[in-house]
Amino acid sequence: MVLMSSTDHTLNEQQRAVLLQTARESIRTGLREGHPLAVNPADFEEALQAERATFVTLNEDGELRGCIGHLEAIQPLIRDVADNAFSAAFQDSRFPPVSEREFDRLEIHISVLSPPQPLSFASEEDLLRQIRPGVDGLILQDGYYRGTFLPSVWEQLPRQEEFLAHLKLKAGLPANYWSDSLQVSRYTTESFSEAQIFT
Repeated sequence: MVLMSSTDHTLNEQQRAVLLQTARESIRTGLREGHPLAVNPADFEEALQAERATFVTLNEDGELRGCIGHLEAIQPLIRDVADNAFSAAFQDSRFPPVSEREFDRLEIHISVLSPPQPLSFASEEDLLRQIRPGVDGLILQDGYYRGTFLPSVWEQLPRQEEFLAHLKLKAGLPANYWSDSLQVSRYTTESFSEAQIFT
């Protein structure tokens, strides 16, 4: 396992390009063979071998077509991207599996997550004051109820109050839910897409 310091997270453009190409090849492999692309992390540079958590988002003609990821690092970055790209294309229960005819229309977007940091708060107002719009992704959990929003969701929900309310709904809780057992963590993402790298 390769560990990275908190100051060593940023990927360069070449590393981002490799991740995006790996994601696309994993979807292509899924279409042809029904499984994710098999990658050997040792074949890649250290930054791509580090254990990192990622989300892979697929858009088609500007609309969401799939999004799957991990909130915590469980495997090397390069493998996490390959697995999540396959899952976003074929295992997101909100959508049918991606077809051959859609493949060239997909735009791939990758978010690499920082380790989640638990927030300490005394009330909902206290929590709202700590949330940084446009910066924070949030993980909300109470018992079996759990949901997350990536920082990109701020584009649709720019106010802290609505961001938090919709996150509660996503977790399966009422929008006005509050409990002393509610737990919230935040994380940031390093995000990039094919449109940014290859155009």
